[in-house]
Amino acid sequence: MSILAQNKFLLSSRSHVNPCSTPTPRRVVYCIANTTVNGVGTSSKHGDGQLVIEREVISPSPLTSVNSSTYYSVLNDPSLRSTWSHRAWVAGGCTTVLISLAKSIVGAASSRIWLEPALAALVGYILADLGSGIYHWGIDNYGGASTPIFGTQIEAFQGHHKWPWTITKRQFANNLYALARAVTFAVLPVSLAFDDPTLHGFVGVCSGCIMFSQQFHAWAHGKKSEIPPLVVAMQDAGLLVSRTQHATHHRPPYNNNYCIVSGIWNQLLDETKVFEALEMILYFKLGLRPRSWTEPNSEWTEETEILEQTTAH
Repeated sequence: MSILAQNKFLLSSRSHVNPCSTPTPRRVVYCIANTTVNGVGTSSKHGDGQLVIEREVISPSPLTSVNSSTYYSVLNDPSLRSTWSHRAWVAGGCTTVLISLAKSIVGAASSRIWLEPALAALVGYILADLGSGIYHWGIDNYGGASTPIFGTQIEAFQGHHKWPWTITKRQFANNLYALARAVTFAVLPVSLAFDDPTLHGFVGVCSGCIMFSQQFHAWAHGKKSEIPPLVVAMQDAGLLVSRTQHATHHRPPYNNNYCIVSGIWNQLLDETKVFEALEMILYFKLGLRPRSWTEPNSEWTEETEILEQTTAH
């Protein structure tokens, strides 16, 4: 899934699903003491006094496929195309980031102090990945289309789970403009008001990684043969989130591997169950149930692209 807004693409009613793929209900019981919770329904007390959460889980049906007519309707869908407004925001975001990076380099050169700006840039790169994961987790699990400010993004993420391959068909500026707009407003004042090379080393790299996280995300959904060799090398080296790592996020139970810049935080966050602990806190304090406790359902059952049908034309 993505870290910024995409228009939710509703596939044509002509998309084909397998009529034999019938979800199978099963009962799963989770003990809160483990904090590994995938669903919430009724709660009761276990024999040893531990609170137990139960629910009926509908096992996801096998991946369904999109036929060729639907595929070509995606390619021609105007919501995937870049507009001049999109391009202007991306140009503005890139300019703002470049100004910050230039100030860092010029300041470091004039002061002959390179270590601090370089370390600040590294910290910015690392924290950008963590920030992408926290944001991704939040909009994946809470809110809806009517949520103020973030509603469009939340709705788009739900569509992305069902049709993840459409992100690879989205044009560059269309994919990046929303984050580029946010970066422009956030970073431009910093770029104009400060000259500290260490500050700009952090701000430039962090904001640049956040702005381009949607492109990193798109590459994580791309086929290796269609991705630039340098990008593939960076994915294999762990500098960008890999296709294999992100693919796990699109498989049940859809509650892991949220980070989409480099993915370096994913293993730690998943093994320590940080997000599950936050979900429990929000549930007991505010009564908010994350979608990961009740998914997967038909809205998140992935429909895949059929290469054989599309390449035959």
